[in-house]
Parts: sequence; C-alpha cells; structure tokens
Amino acid sequence: MGTAILIYDARCSLCRGCIRWIELHAIRKDAFEFIPCQSDERRIRFQDITDEACLQSLHLVLSNNQFFFGEQVLPEIIKRLRGFRWLHLLFKMPISRVFLYTIYRWVANNRYIISQTIKPLIEE
Repeated sequence: MGTAILIYDARCSLCRGCIRWIELHAIRKDAFEFIPCQSDERRIRFQDITDEACLQSLHLVLSNNQFFFGEQVLPEIIKRLRGFRWLHLLFKMPISRVFLYTIYRWVANNRYIISQTIKPLIEE
C-alpha cells in the first residue's frame, strides 16, 4: 500500500484536527501525504481538482493515481489507520454505508459551524 495523498481544507479547524488525528493513527509514517486545498502545490500537482471542488470535500489520491472524493475517502482512510482498519467493513454493508455517508455529508456541509463550536477544544 503506497502513500495516499489527502487533500483537505486548511482553513477549517475541524479539518486540521482530523488531519492531525489521522497522522497520529496512520499505520506508517508515510501512509499519507497531506496537501491543503489552498496550496500552490495542490494546484500544480492536481490541476483537475478545481478550487471549488476541493473546498466541497476531502480528496484522496492513491499511488496508482486513483481518485476518491467526499464520502468515498472514508473507507480508504480507515484502511490505513492502526487499530481502526476493521471498520472499513462497515462500508461494505449498505445500511451502515448510507448512514455513515449521510453523516459525512452533513459534517462536510457544516464544518465551519462545527469548527467554531469546537474551536476551544482543538489546539491550533
């Protein structure tokens, strides 16, 4: 399993907190490379991802150049986490997959409000 590139909204404190959590629980130090949506590096390396699309949801690019975005990234991230890998099986069950994807979409759409609510809990 090669390095997965995770593209995220660096202006969102919830997103930054999630990135730190993923980094701490990754199966290997090089399991992920993190690139902010707002960076020139993202614009140069991933020209097909527009600024607007990038800010809509997470994007994940695998070493085989396979792209995932939004709720599709969840099972791919989970497969690369120590102690949580078994959870990717939940995404194979239709009922739980719909439920988890609905939660992801709600959080993604409300991340700035959530960030402001939990900001005191997340160290910058």
